[in-house]
Amino acid sequence: MKIISYNVNGIRAAMKKDFVGWLKVENPDILCLQELKALPDQVDTSEFEDLGYHLYWEPAQKKGYSGVAIFSKIKPLHVEHGCKNPLYDCEGRVIRADYDGFSVMSVYMPSGTSGDIRQDFKYEWLDFFFEYANELRKAIPNLIISGDYNIAHKAIDIHNPVSNKNSSGFLPEEREWLTKYTEAGFIDSFRVFNQNPHEYSWWSYRANSRANNKGWRIDYHMTTAEMKDRLVSASILNDAVHSDHCPILLEIR
Repeated sequence: MKIISYNVNGIRAAMKKDFVGWLKVENPDILCLQELKALPDQVDTSEFEDLGYHLYWEPAQKKGYSGVAIFSKIKPLHVEHGCKNPLYDCEGRVIRADYDGFSVMSVYMPSGTSGDIRQDFKYEWLDFFFEYANELRKAIPNLIISGDYNIAHKAIDIHNPVSNKNSSGFLPEEREWLTKYTEAGFIDSFRVFNQNPHEYSWWSYRANSRANNKGWRIDYHMTTAEMKDRLVSASILNDAVHSDHCPILLEIR
């Protein structure tokens, strides 16, 4: 089974760059999307339905902002919209699809790059989400939490760790949170298969960063430890250029 996660940074903009054509070729069973920045009625959803996808959308209340979705060729047994916390659900940050034997979540974690208020909001989210995810896995042990975490975990995950040590997304507290998260039993599936440096999933639009591969790895397929034996491969699909992010792929049994 092929699962792709992709922060498209605006699905309407991505569709103008042949996102649908790319999806037809890549053909994942499950597609987790983040930062759609659109309501379903603002998009020609028939283009996805014609490829065989069931569409589950969790937009933000604020127009043109945030939003997550799961497009699935397999009809889920249940879809959970949001995380039952109005503070975050109004921003369209979480959606989960439950299947026979496992569940997949698409998550868009807050960014703190706009200043202290949003950085504090991000820390509050991280505290909440740690408890939420660990509580959820008690009921759903086979869980995949895919999406844009807005944190580069280790020095290997960022092009210049020294100059970025005070940058939101690579702050010590954020990195410590990801360490705590993985030590609690969530597996960074990409690093199960690939320990190479210079493997990134996001590049700034500034200073020709993508062409020079000056990026960050902030997108993850995190799985519970119970899923480890079912992991087949994980990779970064950096040839896709519909966004400042690129898609990440996970294959499971």
